[in-house]
Amino acid sequence: MRAAIGLWRWRHNPLRRTTDLVEAWVAFAALALLCLVVPLTGWAAGASAHGSLQRAVRTQQEQRVPTSARVVRAADRPVGGGRTAEATGEERLRRSVVARWTAPDGTVRTATVTTARRTSAPGTTFPLWTDRHGNPVAPPMHPDTARAHAVVAGLTAALLAGLMVETVRRLAVRRLVLLRYARLDRAWAAVGPDWGRTGTGS
Repeated sequence: MRAAIGLWRWRHNPLRRTTDLVEAWVAFAALALLCLVVPLTGWAAGASAHGSLQRAVRTQQEQRVPTSARVVRAADRPVGGGRTAEATGEERLRRSVVARWTAPDGTVRTATVTTARRTSAPGTTFPLWTDRHGNPVAPPMHPDTARAHAVVAGLTAALLAGLMVETVRRLAVRRLVLLRYARLDRAWAAVGPDWGRTGTGS
């Protein structure tokens, strides 16, 4: 709105300089980009991310199989070794156990996996995801999670586009201001020595 007012104000103003009109047009162009291009950029980035993530979700759901595992006993060491189950906040919620489950091909597997601490008693069953070969894997991404990531990607792209537009506008305005100062310096250098002298027409 300010850009449109600026253009109208400088339209027939006798004090208007070329740089004033250029600055007004730069502001108007930046406003148009912020209202049109930036939202479209965010939408395009979000739509692209959403499509990719939903394809990943479908692929994971096709390649990962849900099953139930039964706790045999607590594991001697956490999966990956090293720290104990009380080392971090995440590990306090999960612990390593030796569990038994049936692979997609019907074979029985026994291995050390992680599970929630409240389901770590021997004989307790808990949900487990495996690949087609029966190896434990992480659960597939939920469609809602993929959607949330896509929204974040779209908002980030829109924000970056907006920052780029504003940065270019500020650089252009700075260049115009420096140009005005340079012209003012040249004009003052031309008339300064005669300023105030009688008969110089000043």
